[in-house]
Amino acid sequence: MKTLKAVSVLMAALLSAPLLAATPQRPNFVFILGEGHGWSSTSVRMDDAVPESKSSFVRTPNFEKLAQTGMRFANFYAPSPRCTPSRATFFTGKSPAQLHMTFVGEGKKDSGGGGNTRMLPPPSSTELPTSETSIAKLLKHAGYATAHFGKWHVGRIDPKEYGFGASDGPTSNGGPDNVDNPHPKQLFGMTERGMAFMAQQVKAGKPFYLQMSHYASRNGGDARPESVAIVKSWGGNLSEREIAEAAADWDLDLAFGMLLKKLDELGIANNTYVIFTTDHGTPGKNPPLAGGKGTVSEGGLRVPFIIRGPGIKPGVCSHVRTVGADLVPTIAELARVSGPLPKGVEGGSFASVLANAGNGTVKRPREEFVVHFPHYDKDAIGPASAILLGDFKLIRVYETGALQLFNNAKDPGERRDLAQQMPDKVKELNQCLTDYLTSVNAQMPTKNPNYDPNKPTSEPKRGGKGKGGKKNR
Repeated sequence: MKTLKAVSVLMAALLSAPLLAATPQRPNFVFILGEGHGWSSTSVRMDDAVPESKSSFVRTPNFEKLAQTGMRFANFYAPSPRCTPSRATFFTGKSPAQLHMTFVGEGKKDSGGGGNTRMLPPPSSTELPTSETSIAKLLKHAGYATAHFGKWHVGRIDPKEYGFGASDGPTSNGGPDNVDNPHPKQLFGMTERGMAFMAQQVKAGKPFYLQMSHYASRNGGDARPESVAIVKSWGGNLSEREIAEAAADWDLDLAFGMLLKKLDELGIANNTYVIFTTDHGTPGKNPPLAGGKGTVSEGGLRVPFIIRGPGIKPGVCSHVRTVGADLVPTIAELARVSGPLPKGVEGGSFASVLANAGNGTVKRPREEFVVHFPHYDKDAIGPASAILLGDFKLIRVYETGALQLFNNAKDPGERRDLAQQMPDKVKELNQCLTDYLTSVNAQMPTKNPNYDPNKPTSEPKRGGKGKGGKKNR
């Protein structure tokens, strides 16, 4: 009997061994979130069909390397034209409208909440509820090590409460030191911390999710003198502003290159998804797109998105529309997280698009993509919402009730308003927008009963500063 039992145990072990050996290792994730980089602000052409979709003076060779070895998405949309709302969606898969986090986390007065304005914007939460299930919580529950280094900016609660095992704490625009220019110190500091975290997890044999969130790095106070000298050595007729921006982005690219090199050194590059995107467009410098930061125009919403990793065909430019809320479902699928996603997640996984050379569709609970921005900020039209469905985009202007219609496939610069020519399409999209906002219980702007058209308006200063002199993003 003992012999039979021993043989039985041995056979069971032999039968199970091939299955265990064939089980693929779970992939790692490195998510790089830039700060305010517009669609055409790097040296990577984001759309093969649009020559202007890369910068004419910035050089980012390591991001070019990422694009050459991965996939670009020409039609990727940030959840909001502002920092805090977008980050909340990236972390949860839920829209700013649903979360009631529709404006920035500092400088509440900049939301136009009072004074002689035509509309009264709704209050906006600046603290991500700890009851929300973040991507870090999902992955941590699935056995991943998780970390967030850099700018947090979704409230003052420690990231560990959202599932991040390591972090720099609940930092805002000033970084851990609360200074005007966290870069370049924090840029390279967070990079070193991120590399140490990766090495630690490789040694422990544990899959990881590393989130690296940069601070603003697009002005001269943020660049190293060595980088300024390098940019000047390129020659050309760059302005001082362009030199400063190119130098700051050279630093950013250099730090990103350090991460890519570390992945190679650790021997995990082939099993790691590396993602780069940003939280919103840059102010008015997104050719050929219209508008920029603080607007629901394309320049405020369409941003770079590049991803490389297992099964992704290199050098591909996909034109499938993807949005910030898609990241949670996509990463969850790639990580083989079992079970349903949290209730209310609005994005859909584009893992099949990655596996199919950039082709296919993304299945979401709702087909349309809505940006709800009921605040005064950097756009003369004031509070507004936008809905994208198919080739068309409708913008609803709350001050006047105006409805603008654009064919974004043919007119990404939003120069030809088709509202009068296509009233049925306007009616369809406007109703769809209303239905969506109602479904998520979105907070709406209201008419100001005390507005006096004969007095100067008291709309917030465009691009003003929040408390402590720190720039809102």
